[in-house]
Amino acid sequence: MRRRDLLRFAAGAMAGWPISTHGQQQGEVRYIGVLLGLTKGPDDPSASEILDPLLTSMRAMGWTEDKNLRLAIRFGGGDRAKIDTAADELVKLAPELIYATGLPPALALRKRTVTIPIVFSLVADPVGFGLVESLSRPGGNVTGFVVWDLSIGGKWIQLLQEIAPGLERIGIMFNPDTGPYAPALVASAKASAKANVAVVEYHTRTEAEIEAAAAQLGRGLKGGLIIIPEPFTNANRDKIIAQCNRFEVPTVNPVFGAAGRGALVSYTYAFDTMIRQSATYIDRVLRGELARNLPVQAPTKYELSINLGIAKTLGLTVPSTLLALADRVID
Repeated sequence: MRRRDLLRFAAGAMAGWPISTHGQQQGEVRYIGVLLGLTKGPDDPSASEILDPLLTSMRAMGWTEDKNLRLAIRFGGGDRAKIDTAADELVKLAPELIYATGLPPALALRKRTVTIPIVFSLVADPVGFGLVESLSRPGGNVTGFVVWDLSIGGKWIQLLQEIAPGLERIGIMFNPDTGPYAPALVASAKASAKANVAVVEYHTRTEAEIEAAAAQLGRGLKGGLIIIPEPFTNANRDKIIAQCNRFEVPTVNPVFGAAGRGALVSYTYAFDTMIRQSATYIDRVLRGELARNLPVQAPTKYELSINLGIAKTLGLTVPSTLLALADRVID
């Protein structure tokens, strides 16, 4: 079955599944749900960006869709109401496990079930949000992979200052209502800022506030911006990128897919690696291990992406040393 056809088939799977038990043998068909928090639908490029490495890894471990593995895939599109609806549908299907990308899907699913195992990725601070009791001992039906250590804020500001050395002010954008872990990232960023650079927090809750922040930093005002990934900035990724480019603001945006969509720099977890790691936990649960016994893990690899086209538009020359370190350079 072609990938797009598979996605459409899986996205449309409904409650006709037979009830399965965790004691099944691998040769039998196993049923899992998938909830992609930011992805809008099967034709959204991010669907294949997540599902291709996931399913490739699953096949390497002996799980093949349409043979011994069946998926029901739902899409949140960054919309809380859609995520809640998708979570309701998946829990009602009673799969053996649900894989969720992003904090809102993981929270929505955890609210609806304490029995179906949930494996998450692309989440920060799962302890603070109550998804797990601790990283080493999750303690419930949820486990997975966090996106980065909170000290990474220092690396983000170092990169921005290196690629745009003339900055006099650096904004840090996040919604405090949906990113309560942001203060630790802000603190690590401030600790790495140059002495003559002012660091300003932009608490952003609306599209108008996104535009206002970009306007205050851009067009010759010698300002740059760091985006803290959290549910609000994730859902408004493309709007933030558009406003930053409109007002010519050099930006480090670690939100998933940002560099490829027009952000200047992204430094974050290696996406494929994290998705493949998630597949190992799905495999282990399907083979009988309990989510509560699988510790939450941190990234094992980070990636630096630089958008040269945006750099040229902003009149910036990317240092050769930085280009040599880049894992991905976008022309």
